[in-house]
This record gives sequence, structure tokens and C-alpha cells, in this order.
Amino acid sequence: MNGDWLLRGRDGRLSVYQLSGDAVLCRAERGPGGPWSAPRKVGGEQRLHRVLAVGQGADGYAHLASWRPTVKGESGLVHSTQFRPHLAALDWHPIGHPDRKGDRTGTPAVAVDARGRAHVFVLNGGGGVSMIMQKEKGGWDPWRDLKGREVRDGLAAVTGESGRVELYAAAPQGLLYWRQEEQAAQPVLQEAQQASVRPGTLCALPTSADSTTLFYTDTSGGLCAWRPGTEPVAVLPAAGPGPVSAVRCDLDGYDCTLLMQRTESRRVAFAAYPTEQESAGAWWTESGPELPLDALVSLATDESGRVVAASSSPSTGRLLLTRRKDEPGLALEAWQEV
Repeated sequence: MNGDWLLRGRDGRLSVYQLSGDAVLCRAERGPGGPWSAPRKVGGEQRLHRVLAVGQGADGYAHLASWRPTVKGESGLVHSTQFRPHLAALDWHPIGHPDRKGDRTGTPAVAVDARGRAHVFVLNGGGGVSMIMQKEKGGWDPWRDLKGREVRDGLAAVTGESGRVELYAAAPQGLLYWRQEEQAAQPVLQEAQQASVRPGTLCALPTSADSTTLFYTDTSGGLCAWRPGTEPVAVLPAAGPGPVSAVRCDLDGYDCTLLMQRTESRRVAFAAYPTEQESAGAWWTESGPELPLDALVSLATDESGRVVAASSSPSTGRLLLTRRKDEPGLALEAWQEV
């Protein structure tokens, strides 16, 4: 899974996307804050590889990308859109291969610009990154090679508050950063930052009108934050493996960034600090029951702005949820299975 898989739709309902065998399932609230629907298959009967990327536009539409098997030893990327959580998603639509043909090249990443156009990024056979973008009136532009060398799997795509799409990646020498100079333009490699990065730990979040922040774990086990044009800073020790999930929220009248990560003890931990003020310090607080080894975590805010946290296990299909209580601080309700 790549991207936030717990989303709030334009109608205020929360939805989640889960991998299950050779399919993607969606569950959604029947109404904001209400009971949840049973899992439904996304995109028709197309068989998929066990991989999914999720992105969401300002319009609330969810854009999904995955790989499907084609002929023996080869695969192609597919895309689907779900306009509202309680409606069926569009059928999976083939969007090709960054090298025209071949097997899977990596886990895709999806970002959606201010006009609702999905941008799908994936590694290519040359060790760089390729992108395909939706046209505004339907269809897709050709694949574009964004270059890069020895790029590692685990891309982080994000749309800034400007509506322009940005991309972060890890390579042996550190971090790479692409950005669109204007909407619909090809993202350009803007910066390469020396850093020691654990592959598969990147998570990007818009944090101001001009900036996005990348969170990653370095090779010494520290959770770091980086905004292009500055030096990376250590926030706190990583709670456990994998990337964090991050969301901006209001905590007692302050604009804060909330981080969530699965811990080494297989629980969930939270840490918060004033947005873009890493020097203020942060610390982890564990929460919830012990989770399966393959559990994934994701954060969102609901219709009223309350933080919602979710944990999902592909092997068991279990979905656990909690919300922030209506009281000062970051007190959470008891975790519930839905």
C-alpha cells in the first residue's frame, strides 16, 4: 500500500481501501460518523497483483492505481476512480507500462492536482522514475521519463497547497525531490539532499502554503523531517518499522502535525508537534491492542475535524478504528473493530 488509504469523501463519509487476494476492497460509512458498510470489490472483476496506491484530490475523489497481470511474465498498470465512498468505483482502466512492456517495476504512487488530474509515478527499468498524467477532458498523456538514478522503491507523491504535484524518492546517495513549476507541467528534479534513508519509510504532507514536509527514517533509526531548501532535522526516534502516517489537525487551537506509526511491540504510537516547528520536540504515546505483523496504519480527519486513526491487516481483513475524544489534548476513544 502506498498513500493514505483512510479517506474522507466530499460528502463527509470516511472510507478505507484494503488489499484482499487479487482484489481491492472498499468499506465506507453509511453516513458521517455512522455504521460501516460491508467490504465491496473495487473496479470490477479484474485480477490484480497485491499492490495498491491511493491518492485524493481537493474534490474528494479517490484515485487508485495497481498492477495487473497481462501475458506470462508481464504486467501493466491500471487506474480507477471512486467519486463518492458509497458509490461503486469505475472499472480498472489500463494505463500501460513505463517501459512499454515488461514485469512490475515497483510500487506506484498517486497524486491529484488542483484540477482533479491523477498523476501516477513508478520506477522504470532504467533505475529512474516515470510518470503518466490524466488529461483534463479524459484520456492520458504519454509516459514521461523524469530521470533519476538508482531510485529505490517506495515513492512519496504529494500535492501542495498550491495544487502542484511534488514527488520524493530515496536513492543510495540520499533524497530526491521533483516539483511541477506550473500545473500540468512535467515535474522537474529540483534537489538532491544527502541523507541516510531507510527505503520504504517515506511519507509526504503539505504543511504550509509554500512547503511540503517529507518524513522518513534514517539508517540509525531516527524519524526525520525534511523540507526542500533546508537541512533534514531529527524529530524523534522512530517508533517501529515502515513509514509514518501524518495529518495536520487542530489540537486545542494550535495547528499541529500528528504522526502515527506501528511500534516494535506491534501496537500504534502517536506523536504531535506544532506544524513545521520540529524544534518544539515530540514524543510517542502508545495506544490500542497488539496488531498482526502485516498491520498498516493511516490517519485522517472526519467531517467535524476530529482525528480518526485506522489499522488494517491484509492477512486477517480486520479493520480497527478510533477517534479523538471531544476534550482537550489527544485523548482517544477505545479502539473498535468495524
